[in-house]
Amino acid sequence: MQKNLYLIIISFALVSCYTYQAKKQVDTATDNKQESKKNATSVNNTSVQMTGTAAGSQNPNPQQTPIPINIQEKLTPKKNVKIDVDGKTYKVIVDKWESDSLVAHPVHNPKKILKFHKNQINGEKIKEKRFSQPIADIITVVAYAGIGVLIYSLIR
Repeated sequence: MQKNLYLIIISFALVSCYTYQAKKQVDTATDNKQESKKNATSVNNTSVQMTGTAAGSQNPNPQQTPIPINIQEKLTPKKNVKIDVDGKTYKVIVDKWESDSLVAHPVHNPKKILKFHKNQINGEKIKEKRFSQPIADIITVVAYAGIGVLIYSLIR
């Protein structure tokens, strides 16, 4: 029983509610196009009944261009991020930008200074450290269940 208790305490000490998550980009231009297509299809549905298939050929598929990623906007000072630089992953806290170079330090070593050129950083793999509500909920439920089992075993 005592070994299980130690195992539970150690596992709670190692679990964190914070995870590194990629920031989701909102593309308002494609959202507007989709809404206009929905409106156009409702109008076209009535015209299809009247004119046949001529209205269906009016909506060609436009090619969507990827939005360029501005690394300097994503990596602002004092942010705790996980970046991929030339195939190697770093967990850093951003200090500042010096022209085209990122100056940062590792998360648990503020004395060590790292410098990366913005062309070395993979902009698609930048992840911010954020609070994860589902993980926090799981930890809370497990803690309450553990307390309930402990109280039940003490009463019995």
